[in-house]
Amino acid sequence: MKKLFLILLFVPFFTWAQNKDAAGFAITGNIKGLPEKSSVYMVDANNPSDTIARSTVKAGIFHLMGHIAEPNLFELSVGNPKQKTMLFIGNDKVKIEGAAGDIKNLKITGSPSNQDFIEFQKIFNPYFAKLNSLGQLANSPAGAAKRDSISKAYAAVVATIQMELEQFIQFKKSSYVSPFVLVVVSQLSDDVLLLEKRYKMLDPEVQKGFYGKYLKEQIDNGKIGAIGTDAIDFTQMDTTGNPVTLSSFKGKYVLVDFWASWCKPCRMENPNVVAAYDKFKNKNFTILGVSLDRAREPWTRAIRDDNLSWSQVSDLKFWNNEVALKYKIQQIPQNLLIDPNGKIVGRNLRGADLEAKLCELLGCN
Repeated sequence: MKKLFLILLFVPFFTWAQNKDAAGFAITGNIKGLPEKSSVYMVDANNPSDTIARSTVKAGIFHLMGHIAEPNLFELSVGNPKQKTMLFIGNDKVKIEGAAGDIKNLKITGSPSNQDFIEFQKIFNPYFAKLNSLGQLANSPAGAAKRDSISKAYAAVVATIQMELEQFIQFKKSSYVSPFVLVVVSQLSDDVLLLEKRYKMLDPEVQKGFYGKYLKEQIDNGKIGAIGTDAIDFTQMDTTGNPVTLSSFKGKYVLVDFWASWCKPCRMENPNVVAAYDKFKNKNFTILGVSLDRAREPWTRAIRDDNLSWSQVSDLKFWNNEVALKYKIQQIPQNLLIDPNGKIVGRNLRGADLEAKLCELLGCN
């Protein structure tokens, strides 16, 4: 997958059907003030080394022609490499008009996709600018005493963006800009199931495009271990060499705890895990430890030293532990709380948060 050109704020600054003319795109530019014979070129915004078309200016006019697989985001440089603008086009007949001194406000017509891109920027850029200013305020000395109010204001802007996004996708299901917008806004939320729901609103053809495929990859990876999804079953050997299977705990709340004897933060967290186990073990709750150790002796010694009296498994493959790889675990400690039906209902619950979640689910009386 090519690296995405994505930023939350597009300062300066698709509709229903896309032009699939096999003849490709044709861009005619009339920009006043461009030096004679200066270079104009268009590159793939997601792969700037990929030049799509190149031309030279004659009497202020330039022409770019070529063929692209689908409407996508491109970067147009006019006159010199520092004078750039973004456009989102397919195989359209596009006109670009304006002045060399005001590249950010060029008038671009003829592309339904670019009209959608402009609409996206008009709707969302003010919100992104507000988020940026709130973030800067929160990190400033003046914002230290206002963190709660800033956090509430930030959350309110994010909520408004989510509502605007829902409407944008609803009315532009066949626009190739819609998955692009989903990718941009997905940076504001880790709700992978909501992202999947919105992805499924898109027309099948759009889902198969560049940004659609990127979204699908994000969703597939994000669903692994996500709250609300089914836990992935696994089997590993315990300290005595007997196989233990996650699904054998079905009917109970089970905390799958990823840790290792060599992991100091894990060892520091273990007393909290022990306290939670002792408090809730008689309330249909248990723990299954998955160790990323690489040798049996330090693993079993840590279990004894830390009084970990629940089931423990490991294949002693360090970071290549097969369960850790299945769940894409890249740091420890981490945990997943699974309900009696095998659904993940919590993750990375530590200390007081673990106890609070278990109290919510099982009661504390």
